Formats: sequence, C-alpha cells, structure tokens
Amino acid sequence: MTSPPEIHRVRRLFVNAYLVEEGDGLTLVDTLIPGSGKRILAAARKLGKPIRRIALTHAHGDHIGSLDELVDALGEVEVIISTREARLLEKDASLDPGEPQERLRGGLPGARTKPTRTVAPGERIGSLEVVACPGHTPGHVAFLDLRDRTLYCGDALTTTGGVATAALSNRRFPVSALFTWHRPTALESAKALRALDPARLASGHGRVQEAPAAALDRAIARAERS
Repeated sequence: MTSPPEIHRVRRLFVNAYLVEEGDGLTLVDTLIPGSGKRILAAARKLGKPIRRIALTHAHGDHIGSLDELVDALGEVEVIISTREARLLEKDASLDPGEPQERLRGGLPGARTKPTRTVAPGERIGSLEVVACPGHTPGHVAFLDLRDRTLYCGDALTTTGGVATAALSNRRFPVSALFTWHRPTALESAKALRALDPARLASGHGRVQEAPAAALDRAIARAERS
C-alpha cells in the first residue's frame, strides 16, 4: 500500500504555500507574498525535485506575490489558475452580470506573468482535482489531492486560531473575512468543501488541520448564525 504524500508547507509571515510531490517533480500551490521566491526555491531544492507547475487558488497579492519572481527564476514552468480568476490576475476587476455585484476586496496587484493554462472545476492538475469555491473572490478554487484527500483550500477556509470560513473568520484571524468579496457565496462554498470530507486542510493561513470534519461543522454553524 502506497504511503500518503507528505505535506510540504512553505511559510512566510502568516501566509502558506505548498509543494506537492508528483511523479515528474513538484506542483507549487500559491507563491506567498512578494520577495518569497528564494525561500520557495530553497524548499524545493531541499526536496531534490524541480518545480514543474504553479497552481494558484486565487489572485490576492499574498498568494500571487512571488509569481513573477519564480517564473523569472524557473524559466519554463506551467502557470495554472481558474478561468474566472485569470481576469483578476490581469487586474480586470469587472463582474459578470450573474455574479453578486459587491465590491471586490483585498489586494489585487495583478502580475506580469500570463497563465499557460486556465482550468475549470473537475479538471486535474496531476493528482490534484480542481474544486470551485467562489466567495472570497469570484474565481477562487481549491485543490483536492485524490491520493489522500488533502484539501489545499487557499482562503476559502483558514486554520489560524481554529478552522474558520471566509464568510466568518475567528477573532484571532479576521483578515480572510474582511477581504472576502461575497460572504453568502463563501458560506455555500464552505459547505461544498465540507461535503468532500477532506482528510486534511492545507490552508493559505494557519497550520495543516488533520481530520477537520468536526471543526468544519462548527465553523459553518457559526457562520450560519451570524
């Protein structure tokens, strides 16, 4: 029986990125804040594998901050983002007619780098399945590792000070909800992610949470009461 893949978290300040091992090298999930490229590259060297692709959960500045730096350093590397979120990467903050017409929140600095591939829910990036979870931003996605059901959830869920949704963060880490575009949509996304029954949460903020089902239920219930 194959052992589940180890989670490799790269942290700077209060933000996480992850290196996911695949047969051909590494998938980097998010890129931390600006100036973090050397830290991420050092972590990859420690694992002895090349970064083959960068998969972005969403386009806020603390998740795409070192994208350009990494692409410059790596040369040929696949850059992947959801089709909807790619517009925010290009600093297009327009909303579609069917979307809630709420102001987008949080830093959206855009990037010089253009994605080499855009993805839709249900598509695969190696062992990772793309899962829609809009709300924090319109095109936010998570990545579910089908080998061990680790959920790389960006800011749709956070674990700093306990599991929380982007619809209602806990008091120890209010940033996610403050920068959420549409909280009702974020709550529905949290419920959809809970329905996946993930074995672990690997969030953009906080420690990896093992066996998160009960904590997710509590977080969703708090958000529903608010």
